[in-house]
Amino acid sequence: MMNNGRTVSSIHPQETERTWSNRYFPTAAREAMPAVPVPPPPLLASHAAVRAAASAVSHSRRARLAGDHPPQVAALRRGDWVKLICGASFEDAADVRNLSLVYTLAGVDCIDCAADASVVGAVNEGIDVATSIVPEVQRPWVMVSVNDDCRDLHFRKAEFDPEDCPPDCSKPCEKVCPADAISLERLIVGREHARSDPLHGKYEGGVITERCYGCGRCLPVCPYDRIRAVSYVRDPTMTSELLKRNDVDAIEIHTTGKGTDVFDNLWDCLSGAINNVKLVAVSLPYIGESTVDFMNAIYTIMEPHLQGYNLWQLDGRPMSGDIGRGATRETVSFAVHMASMSDRPPGFYQLAGGTNSYTIDCLKKADLFRSITFPGTATSQMICSQQALIGGIAYGGYARKIVGRTLRKVPAQFGCVRIEDHPDHLLEALQEAQSLVGPVKGYPVLS
Repeated sequence: MMNNGRTVSSIHPQETERTWSNRYFPTAAREAMPAVPVPPPPLLASHAAVRAAASAVSHSRRARLAGDHPPQVAALRRGDWVKLICGASFEDAADVRNLSLVYTLAGVDCIDCAADASVVGAVNEGIDVATSIVPEVQRPWVMVSVNDDCRDLHFRKAEFDPEDCPPDCSKPCEKVCPADAISLERLIVGREHARSDPLHGKYEGGVITERCYGCGRCLPVCPYDRIRAVSYVRDPTMTSELLKRNDVDAIEIHTTGKGTDVFDNLWDCLSGAINNVKLVAVSLPYIGESTVDFMNAIYTIMEPHLQGYNLWQLDGRPMSGDIGRGATRETVSFAVHMASMSDRPPGFYQLAGGTNSYTIDCLKKADLFRSITFPGTATSQMICSQQALIGGIAYGGYARKIVGRTLRKVPAQFGCVRIEDHPDHLLEALQEAQSLVGPVKGYPVLS
């Protein structure tokens, strides 16, 4: 596997999540993970401003009729669905919990996370705390993400031995990591005068595995080519067990578009549990003119066992929304391409990959924001007259970035931060989240 001309090591496709998990987490650490979420804290009087901001959102949502559909599906039909992507490989339970809390209050319809029991528990704990602060808030659907192919970039981790790093390295990997998933500290070796000598000592630390979500930005910046990527495939047996839980509502299958065989195999493994969820999403990149043919082939595989709703996630430029304005162009271009195709498969369509605060403006310029039909396709006007072309937007890296700025302001002495214990910071984080969710939902501007 190559990345910008660099060789990237990969686990064999048959290596499952269980093998990968055993490799990275000692048995004692895994057994120590809490099985039961911590109960929500008592409400604080100082949450009044938070409740006021979130209640305004809830009131706006209740004014929109859902008809015979669940509110999440009604949002897809209107074109104002919003999904928070915690990250298919992001497994920092404390951050996932706080993100889920903030974005539940902001009014997202779905929260997507790694297919891991402890991460799913963290999402639900965050949602529970949000509903304890604002009881009328709508609970978002909880979605777990899996992959059919180890070549999918969302399912990998960076890895390197810090002892291999030269002591005078400027640590560009640490600086470029958007998840703060690399931490390197110099360990002085030898006599006292070595402290002032950059050629003495060594580094300790390295990749914080649970925080790494596989963006790959550290790979090309390492001046010594010491960083590699380790890919993996989620264990379908463990995923099936997750789908049977009553706190998981949806599943997203990431596929690379390089063939239907691996998708068919995964779908067969999940078929006994797939109807426990309300929504099945397929996330895929643009693969050229064969994209729609591939999607139709995938739909043919799914259709016999598909009883709920289905969604297509158009993944334009994976894990890049926090970079800037240009990152969103590829996903909007993907949507424009789908707009021209009359033979696209049934289901809802949602954007991801490079999505950020500029995405709505780009969609509007393309005449695709809350557009009921695809431009120039007469047949779709009859079939989809009551359904938006683009059902909504999923926000990942950018959504985490804007709330993370606030989370990092909480003084370090508080240790593992529960954002609700700091109402001023919670309000600030909520306002950041609403600035992203609001333009999609059409919420009133809040001061």
